[in-house]
Amino acid sequence: MDQPAAFDIVGAFARLAIEARNVEGLCRQLHAQPRVSGDEGDTLATLMNELPDSFQKEILAGNIGIGRLGGAGVSVALRAEMDALPVVEQTGLAWAARNGAMHACGHDVHMAAFVAVARTVASLLPLPVPLVGILQPREEVGESGARDVLRTGVLAAQRVGAVVGVHLQPALDTLTYSCTPGPVNAVADEFELVISGQPSHGAYPHHSSDALLAASAFVVSCQQIVSRNVDPTMSAVVTVGTIHAGASPNAIPEEATVRGTIRSMSEPQRDMIHTRLRQVANGVATAHACAVRLVIRKGEPILENDAELAVEIGRQLKAQGNSLGEFRSYGSDDFAFYASAARAVMIFTGMPAASGNLHASTFAPDERALSRVATAMLTGYLASAQVLGRSGAG
Repeated sequence: MDQPAAFDIVGAFARLAIEARNVEGLCRQLHAQPRVSGDEGDTLATLMNELPDSFQKEILAGNIGIGRLGGAGVSVALRAEMDALPVVEQTGLAWAARNGAMHACGHDVHMAAFVAVARTVASLLPLPVPLVGILQPREEVGESGARDVLRTGVLAAQRVGAVVGVHLQPALDTLTYSCTPGPVNAVADEFELVISGQPSHGAYPHHSSDALLAASAFVVSCQQIVSRNVDPTMSAVVTVGTIHAGASPNAIPEEATVRGTIRSMSEPQRDMIHTRLRQVANGVATAHACAVRLVIRKGEPILENDAELAVEIGRQLKAQGNSLGEFRSYGSDDFAFYASAARAVMIFTGMPAASGNLHASTFAPDERALSRVATAMLTGYLASAQVLGRSGAG
């Protein structure tokens, strides 16, 4: 790695191995005391206390934590998400959560790994570029913590030239990393359709305008948007997750509500799906003599990895003897908001599939996951510093 000679690269990774072991207890503490989105205050206080005193620390409104190490100049930021999910844990771990919430997405590992990286670089000054930690709330909900971080203006205030995120991913082999250039996560929009008709007794359907029947037709028809409007060499997803209508088996309800999600890795395709959903909704309502209201809420944008950052991070991970794989997913992450505003890259870190899927009540990363995530974070920081130096931004 072509970093400034003053920074001990070999010593940094040797030190990181020690610090990753030192924060295992912190990781278990965070896992045992999860806080759901919007309630991360205790978690943030713990993390700020665990950061070295050499960091400049600031807590912003909404449980946003910022820590900076190094002098003035363009910095590299590492993002660590803090929130847990409202999932009842069923891992059987001795340090399992018992408060009805759970770190079923690896955020406890991400947070502890960041602390390990922070302690490592604090012991090896001077740094190639300043390091900024973004301790982010509310990754798991629509009211995105990443979007709120951007709204604070902190990226500009901290002169952030690149943002790096790391996420555990059971779909990758245990010792494999992925930092694929280009789009790696999809947009995540949601829609809600409310169809209103004329209620009637179930024995007299001819007196009704059947909102539930219209909703059923909509569900079937919207599945054909992808199969008949999207280039078969590409992909998209339209999924209906809920249908609510009626309260009695012998009554035709007045109203039916359908909710679902839209996933795409192309903005033109995203717009097309929105248009076709509206056309399908209006057509179905007309055919069934019903009224319709469709609301589409845009969520996370496409998460697009900066090509130069991704290639350099991959090169450095491979130089360390790690395996690289190509990974893209129609899942979403609000890290995409950073990627839409700055040079950014998400690194996916493999873990045993037997440890459980993301968001499952049995999700339990293996004992080496923390070290692998910390390695990805430190490599992402060093590689980004190198890229910024080449571009003259460092």
